Amino acid sequence: FEVYLQNFASNFSHQFTRVRVKNEAEILPHGAISSPFFAPTAGAAGRYTAATLMQPVDLLVHARWVLPIEPAGAVLPGYGIAVDGGRIVAISPSASLRERYAPTTEVTCGTHALLPGLVNAHNHAAMSLLQGAPLRGSVQQWLRESIWPLENRWVSAEFVRVGTQLSIAQMLRAGITTFADMYLFPEEVARLASELRLRIAVGLPVAEARTAWAENADEYLDKGAALWDAHRSDPWASLYFAPHAPYSVSDATLGRLRRIADQLDAPIAMHLHETSAEVRESLAAHGQRPLARLAQLGLLRPGFSAIHLNDLDASDLDLCAKSGLAAVHCPQSNLRHGSGISPIAELLARGVNVALGTDGPASCGTPDVLAEARLAALLAAGLSGQPDRLDAHAALRMATLGGARALGLDAHTGSLVAGKSADFIAVDLAQMIGAGTHRLAEAVLQDASRADVSDVWVAGRRVVFDQELQIMDLAELHERARQWIARLGLGAAA
Repeated sequence: FEVYLQNFASNFSHQFTRVRVKNEAEILPHGAISSPFFAPTAGAAGRYTAATLMQPVDLLVHARWVLPIEPAGAVLPGYGIAVDGGRIVAISPSASLRERYAPTTEVTCGTHALLPGLVNAHNHAAMSLLQGAPLRGSVQQWLRESIWPLENRWVSAEFVRVGTQLSIAQMLRAGITTFADMYLFPEEVARLASELRLRIAVGLPVAEARTAWAENADEYLDKGAALWDAHRSDPWASLYFAPHAPYSVSDATLGRLRRIADQLDAPIAMHLHETSAEVRESLAAHGQRPLARLAQLGLLRPGFSAIHLNDLDASDLDLCAKSGLAAVHCPQSNLRHGSGISPIAELLARGVNVALGTDGPASCGTPDVLAEARLAALLAAGLSGQPDRLDAHAALRMATLGGARALGLDAHTGSLVAGKSADFIAVDLAQMIGAGTHRLAEAVLQDASRADVSDVWVAGRRVVFDQELQIMDLAELHERARQWIARLGLGAAA
């Protein structure tokens, strides 16, 4: 019995170190029983209850609204988020949080909505340095005449590092907390993910053409497999294989890629059905549409992300649904290049997970997933003649949880759920007089912009505070970017 009492006292002492009291004056008098299992009667003189004990947490953030994305369509007025150890502990009414938790830091966002951090499911981040490249003709002509000559001459590890940092700065200030990158020198991007403690899905490029990173398809695949092994336990950089497009990768290379991806259980993402010309060329060269060709090669499956998907017929839509792939919609880039419009409403109706991507900054300008979501909803309405074909909640879900699922990161981010990483943003709706619980999603989607994102947290760390970036020296970064852009002959940095 004495051993039992000693163990009980030891365990209770350990638990007691994990609670705080509301007020120092409420500490129990010496000798009083302080266990919540033996709480004295409330109201008795000198007696205290378990309600005076509070759980310590790192952070409480209170807001006018919380839009958690899960469950679908939920809007929580007067709620807040409790965060500890970089993860969400609870999402509850603010009054309840104040009673239960003792935070190290407490923030009140009185005119704001809290949302999950936005997810950019497709970017070529280092191309922020190429935003001044002239736009000529179709996307293939633009690549051949404007982009590839510049890349062949100038792209290096340092180019990728500076360009990616510049794009990250732009994305964070737009509320984008997670993104998928697809570019050369992926090791630099993975290194930045760890240094900055940001969640990045890093594409391992696969192509036939010689570049500054690899001589041929075999070297791309060998270097990619080595990087996969080096980062398999990385908490910030999650890797996937990124063959450029069906027209730039041979059947032999795609076959080897499938075998490697099967062995590693690795995701794959690829530009696909971006233009009608791509589809016509595939029919001429292979006798198949690109999706059918990839299906025959065994590449279409859950974990495969198809980027763009603009030119789709009924057989393509059926293949997308049957295979379990994710579709990544890049509406601004598609329209800017005249590449077409993805039928995302039809994909969603078939149960396909749809995410949003910005494409590279040279195509879309400054990355802005909120603008992509707005345009996606407008295009769906305009094409169908149905204003609610893609409602605001569904569009915001594509911008958050849809992207996280496409990247295989939905266990960590994409919605505000206890246990997930505390990746969330505060959108200031003070100027939106019509914002209310009944139309909150519409106010965020149609009325707000990247300029209304005031604060951003990643794993509970405030990386943007009152619209000011906290984790980079912007003056130094902009100076390095200007030097690169001058060298490229593309004008002044933004």
